[in-house]
Amino acid sequence: MQTTTMTEQELDQLENLLAADIYKGEAMMLDALQGFLCAVISSPETIPANVWIAEVLGELDYESSAQTQEIEALLMKFHDSIATALANNEGFDLILYGAENPDELDFASWSDGYVYGSQIGDADWFDEAGEYNKDLSEKMEIFFLLNGMIKEDALRNNEPWMSAKEEKKLLAQAQENMPGAINAIYRFWRDQSAAQTPMRRASPKVGRNDLCPCGSGKKFKQCCGNEPTLH
Repeated sequence: MQTTTMTEQELDQLENLLAADIYKGEAMMLDALQGFLCAVISSPETIPANVWIAEVLGELDYESSAQTQEIEALLMKFHDSIATALANNEGFDLILYGAENPDELDFASWSDGYVYGSQIGDADWFDEAGEYNKDLSEKMEIFFLLNGMIKEDALRNNEPWMSAKEEKKLLAQAQENMPGAINAIYRFWRDQSAAQTPMRRASPKVGRNDLCPCGSGKKFKQCCGNEPTLH
């Protein structure tokens, strides 16, 4: 029986392949990828492998090669290792890089990946949650807090924000609670999946590398694709 556990060597290999010149800097980094896959696996709908792999690699046009076959095999194994851990309610090590402050870890990139992974399917998570929308919003709030979108949204709308000391305390608590939130959202959708049919988006899906339709001139993934959608 083939194991789905990723070795350190395989993770290093995947990390190096994601940074290869063929992807022109558009492929996700390993930390964002782990967050992205946690959301894809937790989704209320099944996201086909060819769809999420295209998002991971940047939707670039390239010829199939031994290198692309290798990275796709590693991506599938990484996906399956996370899926197995979530299904069995097992903990797993979060992949986090260093932040600008050398004493801190970058939870923002991981959370960006998770938020984006929650948006690539046809089903709108918050519409699909129905009467449990508030429950889902509370679970998702950790990721919007850690990727900075809640703060940015408050400042953009001239709303009051907490002190630096309060913010630091809240972020530390969110970091501690993030593994539990990952599992809670996975369980949330497993509990809902039997009773509901995914609702379809009213507007066309925008690719992560497309220009944002709001007219900012930024890529969608760097603009409204990271907006918190709390209800």
